[in-house]
Amino acid sequence: MELIPYEYLSNFAAIFLIFLAGVTSFITAAFGAGGGLLLLVVMASILPMTVVIPVHGLVQLGSNGNRMLFTFRHIDRRMFFYFSFGGIFGALASTLVVTDISLELMKVIVAFFVLYLLWGVTPKLRESSKLWQITAGALTTFASMFVGASGPLVGSCIYVNGYNKLRFTATFSSCMTFQHTLKAFVYSSIGFAFWQWLPLVITMVISGAIGTWFGLRVLKTINGENFKLIFRIILSLLTLQLGWQGVISFLNK
Repeated sequence: MELIPYEYLSNFAAIFLIFLAGVTSFITAAFGAGGGLLLLVVMASILPMTVVIPVHGLVQLGSNGNRMLFTFRHIDRRMFFYFSFGGIFGALASTLVVTDISLELMKVIVAFFVLYLLWGVTPKLRESSKLWQITAGALTTFASMFVGASGPLVGSCIYVNGYNKLRFTATFSSCMTFQHTLKAFVYSSIGFAFWQWLPLVITMVISGAIGTWFGLRVLKTINGENFKLIFRIILSLLTLQLGWQGVISFLNK
């Protein structure tokens, strides 16, 4: 796998990414989602995708881990357990095709799936359905290895449970933390040298922790119904952008 060393970035670009990590963590903490995909889009304009997906995943691991710690007592532990159990199978399956699958097609499929869960007739599955939780973990973890920011996909799967805003944020963050941990293992297993990017990743994670703290303070002031509406709108706009990227990339091949 082609690697580009940390020194490839200019000082200005590195500082900008560190600042952006804080801003995007604030967005996700305050409004439920959106920050991870925004960060991915900007990173993709600076670095090759072969570097962006694993490095972005490590940054998001830190960001979601911070948010999980801040909201730990609100986590739906049952959802987290079965989602993570399914995620292990999704990660194992991804190692078989991680270098061959069409990224353009995956983005379009994910976009349709997210929009359906947000605005269509949601699956007739109860929150306690083990099948739904395991399947959601497996499919979203598999997809995360190729589309980079799986937040919209995971968020839409958790949204159908009808959580209040703090329970949603806590459960979403815990599931994303485990998923990004699996992503780090998968990319390490195929030869990506994360250590070259640790200085940038660590500083972005610290910036993200500060953004998360401020974002959670804003979250507590938002009405529950307004939070759900804002979440759906933000997620829909970012999902349309993701699908459009897939279509344009496919047409330009």
